[in-house]
Amino acid sequence: MWQKISIIIPVLNEARNIQVFLQKLQPLREQGHEIVLVDGRSQDNTCALARPYIDRMMTCDKGRAKQMRLGAKMATGQVFLFLHADTVLPQQAEQMILMALHSVQPSNQSIISFWGRFNVHLSGEHWLFRIIEQMMNWRSCLTGIATGDQAIFVSKVLYKDVGGIPAIELMEDIEFSQRLKKFSQPICLKSSVITSSRRWEKNGIVKTVLLMWSIRLQYFFGVKPELLVKKYYPQ
Repeated sequence: MWQKISIIIPVLNEARNIQVFLQKLQPLREQGHEIVLVDGRSQDNTCALARPYIDRMMTCDKGRAKQMRLGAKMATGQVFLFLHADTVLPQQAEQMILMALHSVQPSNQSIISFWGRFNVHLSGEHWLFRIIEQMMNWRSCLTGIATGDQAIFVSKVLYKDVGGIPAIELMEDIEFSQRLKKFSQPICLKSSVITSSRRWEKNGIVKTVLLMWSIRLQYFFGVKPELLVKKYYPQ
């Protein structure tokens, strides 16, 4: 049975790159899938530039979780794919998702507990990125926890069953994964999305790794996301 994928993209001030990013997704629209863009009140012309390349557009206050929740509410597909605006899908990504969907439980209940993610490849050329991305992919499969950079996909049925993307200011991908894996382990697709390493390169590779692990550890021990977000996005 054919399934429609809704590609849900939260954006904020992405005018510099948004057209090139969305142009790469147009073959998916031609196949009947949809692109849902949710803008966090950008101060540039992101929305105007994006409009010809998408099917649905909404605006809300900034916050990745908040934006993705709104996008999922308006999406019409049977499968949701959450994609960051600095991440490029591999060729035939939709075929990989749908083949995985029908190989898990080939029955009328096939999409109920279906979710997964791609491997990740960081765009930078520094040798440390190769180690970091390999560790990210291994850790994800071992723990059943995916990050937003890995382009998480999930059936609409399961998305609703777990209450959607958690409405928190940071670590929403970690919390979302924890909820999802109570129903099933993620499908770990070996093909890689390419995600930007610009944050790592700007702030320092080792410094960024230590910051991310520190924030994850603090979250594990109960520090509130609204406090952690101030450390992750310092003013």
